[in-house]
Amino acid sequence: MRRITISVNEELAQQFDDLIERHGYENRSEAFRDLLRARIEDERKSSGWTALHGVATVTYIYNFHERDLAMRLAALRHDHHDLCVSATHVVLDHANCLETVILRGKYRDVDAFGKVLVAQNGVRHGNVHMVPLHLDTPSLGVHQHRHFQPGS
Repeated sequence: MRRITISVNEELAQQFDDLIERHGYENRSEAFRDLLRARIEDERKSSGWTALHGVATVTYIYNFHERDLAMRLAALRHDHHDLCVSATHVVLDHANCLETVILRGKYRDVDAFGKVLVAQNGVRHGNVHMVPLHLDTPSLGVHQHRHFQPGS
């Protein structure tokens, strides 16, 4: 690991220490590494780097009894089966359900589809959490299995 040294004024140092305490970091180095990684990924995303792949968790709450909403959400996931890795459905109470969908694929496609899911009329409290990936051979949710062949 390479060591770097930075100098900041007292006010900024105190704000950084407060951030470390609020987020539960063990030390300044861990906090600084997270901030630096986030900034680098933001730069990549804003520059439109199309080779970037990503995974996302898309979590949203919706009213199960709202007209056709559950069916629309399921149809969207089926229409984008190439991006959808998994979906979990949790009944919160008589009317409210929570779903978490895991997506994987080209960063731009995953981000756009996640936003489509949470923007559906009737979806409440939606959130898309994107994580960029750098993969040599990205699997887009389709697993290739070698099937047993007698005599092989």
